[in-house]
Amino acid sequence: MQTFNRRQFIRTSAIGCGSFATIAGGFFSETQAETSSSANEKLKILCIGTANRAAADINGVQGEDIVGLCDVDQTYLDRAAVGFPNAAKFTDYREMIDQEASRVDAVVIGTTDHHHAPATMRAIKAGLHVYCEKPLTHTVAEARMIAEAAKAKGVATQLGTQIHASDNYRRVVEIVQSGAIGDVGEVHVWVGKGWGGGDRPEQADPVPEHLNWDLWLGPAPERPYANGRYHPAQWRRWWDFGQGTLGDMGCHYMDLPFWALGLRHPTSCQAEGPEVHPETCPLGLKVNYQFPERDGLPPVNLTWYDGDQCPREVAGERVPGSGVMFIGSEGKLFATYTNYKLFPQDKFIDFQPPEKTIPDSVGHHAEWIQACKDGSPTTCNFDYSGALTESVLLGNVAYRTGQTLNWNASELKAIDCPQADAFIHKDYRPGWEVSPLA
Repeated sequence: MQTFNRRQFIRTSAIGCGSFATIAGGFFSETQAETSSSANEKLKILCIGTANRAAADINGVQGEDIVGLCDVDQTYLDRAAVGFPNAAKFTDYREMIDQEASRVDAVVIGTTDHHHAPATMRAIKAGLHVYCEKPLTHTVAEARMIAEAAKAKGVATQLGTQIHASDNYRRVVEIVQSGAIGDVGEVHVWVGKGWGGGDRPEQADPVPEHLNWDLWLGPAPERPYANGRYHPAQWRRWWDFGQGTLGDMGCHYMDLPFWALGLRHPTSCQAEGPEVHPETCPLGLKVNYQFPERDGLPPVNLTWYDGDQCPREVAGERVPGSGVMFIGSEGKLFATYTNYKLFPQDKFIDFQPPEKTIPDSVGHHAEWIQACKDGSPTTCNFDYSGALTESVLLGNVAYRTGQTLNWNASELKAIDCPQADAFIHKDYRPGWEVSPLA
């Protein structure tokens, strides 16, 4: 009697349901067919990270079959396991993926930024679908590597930019693309948050019994534990673990102009802020990106501001603490997560939005789940969000080098600025390396 393992069964189910649907740039690859699930079968999912943002992601996929949970903090892990008593528990995601990959379909990653690429690449190499929190990676080079690997393996992917699924973002994109404010050549994006500042602690505190500090550090250089300075909430301030406010919020807010204007890779990038600190990110940053013409659309000058660099007025309009301002040849559009406003107000007093052309989202997590099962496209797949992440993180590269970067995107090189390489790439502790597909 012939027996079938899970992947053979799922492959047969997917074919029976019509597996010729396309995903993010092509038909199912061999791996995609093997790991896709039929529409009626629950995905078997591994969750890496269980608290805070990760807890929200687990909630977003809890209707599927969560078979594995991983966290370096035993307190968090045990708390999450209460809701999923049949899930296996791990503290090292490398072991979890290696042991469970053959019997599962997908991975949800909600860790600190410096673990995103090691976990994601390991999952992709195992042929698993991946949902990963933003930013996609900790470095520019990792983002390119991950996007290329995901495409080659044909897995369904989604970046955790949940606001992308909102109705408001869709309506703003439609308005901009309708030409209501004319040709857009300038965009301002700002977020009134300041993840940065501080010096490396001099003390070395005892590591709590519930925390595996070595696994928390993972690919980062070793350093002593310091109570309250890294885990669980302050790690974004530190270059070794995060990318400050730009890394935290850039993919959310810059997503809107990237989507509306079809942006991808800048040709230059320049940043200004306080004196560069070797350990911590700035409390305020201003970054200017130049994007080239795209399919007949004019070049775009995009300026990012965060923390104490945020403007109170943009293009003559008083603005709140966070938002996006599109400046076109025929008007201006200001947008937040939840609403938008057109300027000058008297010109647009009788404005009627264009007909809806972007379908309503089934939900950010639901969209990815559906893609895992039937190969339908996701709107924040790693091809799109990888390029977005590259651009976001390039701002910190420019800041840390102190130079205007003339950017060769195809080569991942800052022309005539070799010192940028140290921030585009990084070294890893042994056992945590991120490498391309063989």
